[in-house]
Amino acid sequence: MKQYQLGEFEEIVILTIGILYKEAYGVSIKKEIESRLSRNVSMGALHTALVRLEDKGYIKSFAGEATEERAGRPRKYFQITALGKKAMAYSKETRDALWQSIPKIVLDPKGTI
Repeated sequence: MKQYQLGEFEEIVILTIGILYKEAYGVSIKKEIESRLSRNVSMGALHTALVRLEDKGYIKSFAGEATEERAGRPRKYFQITALGKKAMAYSKETRDALWQSIPKIVLDPKGTI
C-alpha cells in the first residue's frame, strides 16, 4: 500500500514523536534522535521531515503555551494522527515480515554464504 510508505528518516521522526508523546517539539525531537541513534540531525532536515509527515496527514501540530524563555513565542508540538498510527503499523508489519523471511543462516555470524 503506497499510501502508508514512510522514508527512513520520516519513520525515525514519527517513532520519536511517539516516544516523546506530549513533549514532542522540534528541539526535543532532535535531541532524542541524536541521543538514541548517535546520529547528528540538522534542524533543516528535521523541519522538512515534519512538514512532509504533516502534509501526508501522519502527524498534526499545535501551539503550546507561550513562554518567557522563548520571548513569548509558543512551542510547536506534534502528535501522531490515526492515519499516522496506521502508517506506523504498516511499516512495522512489512519490516517484520521481511526480517522473518530471511533464512537463519544469513543472520548467523558463523554461517557462510
